[in-house]
Amino acid sequence: MGIKNRLIIMSFLQFFVWGAWLITIANYWFGTKNWDGTQFGLVFGTMGIASLFMPTLTGIMADRWINAEKLYGILHVLYGVVLFYIPQVSTPETFIYIMLLAMCFYMPTIALSNSISYTALKLNNKDIVSNFPPIRVWGTIGFIAAMWITNLSGNKATEYQFYIAGLAAFILGIYSFTLPKCKPQKLSKENASLMETLGLESFKFFADYKMALFFVFSMFLGGALQLTNAYGDVFLDEFKHFPKYADSFVVTYSTIIMSISQVSETLFILAIPFFLRRFGIKQVMLISMLAWVLRFGLFAYGNPTTGLWMIVMSCVVYGMAFDFFNISGSLFVESNTDAKNRSSAQGLFMMMTNGVGAIFGSLTSGWAIDKFFTKSFTNTTDLASFLQTETTNPKMVEFIKSQGNAITTDGLLSKEIFMKDWHTIWLTFAIYALIIAIAFAVLFKHKHDPKALESFTH
Repeated sequence: MGIKNRLIIMSFLQFFVWGAWLITIANYWFGTKNWDGTQFGLVFGTMGIASLFMPTLTGIMADRWINAEKLYGILHVLYGVVLFYIPQVSTPETFIYIMLLAMCFYMPTIALSNSISYTALKLNNKDIVSNFPPIRVWGTIGFIAAMWITNLSGNKATEYQFYIAGLAAFILGIYSFTLPKCKPQKLSKENASLMETLGLESFKFFADYKMALFFVFSMFLGGALQLTNAYGDVFLDEFKHFPKYADSFVVTYSTIIMSISQVSETLFILAIPFFLRRFGIKQVMLISMLAWVLRFGLFAYGNPTTGLWMIVMSCVVYGMAFDFFNISGSLFVESNTDAKNRSSAQGLFMMMTNGVGAIFGSLTSGWAIDKFFTKSFTNTTDLASFLQTETTNPKMVEFIKSQGNAITTDGLLSKEIFMKDWHTIWLTFAIYALIIAIAFAVLFKHKHDPKALESFTH
C-alpha cells in the first residue's frame, strides 16, 4: 500500500474516534443520565484543559525520546481504554475527571498525526503542500462517518457511542506501529532555558498590541466553536418532546443533519484561496464571525418542518464560520512572525482557540444555560403551552411519564420538569458573536496586501 493511502487510513481513524461521541455526548448526558447543564459545560472544558499542556509535553517526548508514531499509538490505545471505562461511570463528577483523562490522551494526537504525515511524506519525497490537504480531508470524512454510524445504529444517546470510538481507537493504536518511523529529531538546544523547553516563549507575542488583540479574539471565537459542538445535536434531538415534531426526520436523524456542517467544512476549504485574494485576511476573519452570527441565528428560528431550511442553512454556514477563521488566522500568524518564532506562535494560536477559548466557552455557556435559559414546569398547562400542544396530547403525557413524573387530578406534576429555551439560547449566542464581530471590525487594524499572499499555496 502506498504511503498516501496509509496516511489516509490514519487521518480517517484519527477523527472517527472523536466524531463517534463528540456531537452526541450531550444526548447521553441530558437524555440518558439526566445530569445538569452547568456540569456538562465542564465536559467540553476538559478538551481545553488538556490542550493547554498535553501537546507541549508530548511534543517534547517526540522531539527527544520516543518515535512519534509509537507515542501516537500508545496514546490512542490508552484513549481507547478510557473510552471503554466511561459507561461504567455513575456520577457526573467522576465522568468529568474520566473525560479529562481521555482528552489528555487524545488531544495531543491531533498535532502528532500532522507531524507523522509531514515526516512520512518527506521520507517518500512527496510535496507536503500538494499531498497533505487531500490526506487531511479524509479526517473530516472519518468524523462524518462516525456520526452517521452512531446515529444509524441507534446509539446517539447510549453508552455504545463510546464503545464504537474505543474499538476504533484500539485499531488505530495498533495500526500506528506499522507507520514509517518518525525518530526524535533532538533539535532542542542543549542549553535551552526552561521557558524555551516548555514552549512558553510564545507568550512574548502578547507584548505586541496587534498580535495580542488577535489572540484575544481567537479565544472568543474558540468559545463559539464549543457552543455548537456541545449543544447542536441535543438541540435538534429535543424537538422530540414537541408532539408536532416528534416523528420528524430531524429528530430521528439529528446527528446526520449535524454532519452537514462537516460536509460544508470540506467544501469551504476550497473557496478560501479566492476569498483571501479578493478580500484579505482581516475581511475573511470578519466574514467568519458574521457566519457565526448566522449559524446561531438560524438555529434560533429553525424547526424540523417549516423551518427546516434554516437548520440546514445553519449547518452550511458552519463550514465558512469554522474554516475561514482557522485558516486565515493561521496565515495571519504565518505572515506576521519570523521563522524562528513561527511554530511557537502557531502553537499559541491553537492554545487560545482550542485551549483557553474552549474552556471559556464551555464553562460560561453551561452556567448561563442552567441559570438563565432553563425553564421549570410544575403543571401541565404551562408545559403544554411551551411544547405548543394541548394538555391532553398523548405524546406529551408519554413524555411526562418518561421523566418519571405523574399528573395529579388538578393538572399538577408530581415533580418539576426542566426544559431548555433553545430559541433564547441561540439568540444570545448570536448576539455574542455579533458583538465580537463589531469589536473586531473596529479594533483590529490590518491592511490587505495581495502580494503578501502570493507566497502561500493551498
